[in-house]
Amino acid sequence: MGDFRPRLKGNKKKAFLNITKEENRILVIGDLHEPFCLDGYLKFCKETYANYNCNRVVFIGDVIDSHYSSYHETDADGMGGADELEFAIKKLSKWYKAFPDADVTLGNHDRIIIRKAQSSNIPSKWIKEFGEVLETPKWRFVTDVWFDDVRYVHGDKSGKARMAAKRDMVSTVSGHYHTDFYCEWMFGKTRAIFGMAVGCGIDSKSYAMGYMQGGKKEAIGCGIVVGGHTAFNVKMNL
Repeated sequence: MGDFRPRLKGNKKKAFLNITKEENRILVIGDLHEPFCLDGYLKFCKETYANYNCNRVVFIGDVIDSHYSSYHETDADGMGGADELEFAIKKLSKWYKAFPDADVTLGNHDRIIIRKAQSSNIPSKWIKEFGEVLETPKWRFVTDVWFDDVRYVHGDKSGKARMAAKRDMVSTVSGHYHTDFYCEWMFGKTRAIFGMAVGCGIDSKSYAMGYMQGGKKEAIGCGIVVGGHTAFNVKMNL
């Protein structure tokens, strides 16, 4: 069979070979907090995945909000538990259709129900798996996940990305902090590591995000990590 690659030369050929190289090209999707995700964020993530020829997806956590069961004050006029969960599942189904093969690092909001079950002394045998409840059977729900010596973790326990990377001396990608959006490199004698915060996709005008009103503007965007050696943020134009 012949070579069907474009007949490119010079920098164009280098760019083509770089973007088609067989290596992990990871789209890192920020906190969704479904069903309170911003309209258009899914479209933005799908376009970003295509624009950078990604082949792997990591959701950085808090894919659901569970506002009705929050440890903080809840909105008295908000949805009840059954309605919010069903709405979240309905909205997550669109994400699952777009990215059926993905890793999901568990966030503090994802774990709310498990935490409440533990505090009520309910044995874990009674608790269903995340994928079963959220109807996302192929998603892999994990505490953290590693690709190309880069750690992906939600961030509520590990701390901010730049600090976790410096403390543990490993490149770290995290979410959790809705207003953080950066990629910071640190250079040593023998290697370079980075800390990346990928922002989020929340709708700050929703009642579940009422605690953000009047505060710092949330950062809407995602992250791209290529082969563990290149990392950058992509903001959503609002």
